[in-house]
Amino acid sequence: MSTDRRSIVLFDLFGVIARHQRPGALEKMAARCHTSADAFATAYWTHRPPYDAGRHTASAYWTDVLHALSRPADADTIEELRLTDIDSWARVDESMVTYVRGLRERARVALLSNIPADHADAFLAAQPWLNDLDHVAFSGKIGAAKPDPAAFQYCVVAMQSAPADFLLVDDREENVRAAQAVGLNGHVFRTQEELAEVVDTWLPTR
Repeated sequence: MSTDRRSIVLFDLFGVIARHQRPGALEKMAARCHTSADAFATAYWTHRPPYDAGRHTASAYWTDVLHALSRPADADTIEELRLTDIDSWARVDESMVTYVRGLRERARVALLSNIPADHADAFLAAQPWLNDLDHVAFSGKIGAAKPDPAAFQYCVVAMQSAPADFLLVDDREENVRAAQAVGLNGHVFRTQEELAEVVDTWLPTR
């Protein structure tokens, strides 16, 4: 099948190509902070958006989390939490990795992920196949996180394409709706088999 260099399949990372956070990770970090899992999870997620969007450094994020839990924010604790956090998001679905890489024979393939900058650096180092994609955009590095329209518009500009050239594949419906609102096509990811059918239908044939 001929490659169509206009068509771009834009993948989310976590929940699509990569696994969601490792089970038990938040509880492990909560224990390190001598606090309950519920209290830790609340602080962890409440302060996450500016970290994901590149407006806060890892140090600033973890300082906010620890202060919210009334715990001292010393450098050793921050670094231990930071590394545990990165590891908790490090797993990939090898079957999806194979599918994504193979798709490049038929279209351009890109990535748009909500991920802090230091997490992105670690993920790139551990998963060098990402460098083979046509473009990768990490929220912590581009200064915008989904569902902010700016995140999608960044990809459109960076890839010198039109919104209609994109098919966003994301496991969060709110992100797909936000992408569609600015002119991208979208698919809410559930299974690889369903995705393959959607992509096969969406890609132009020649």
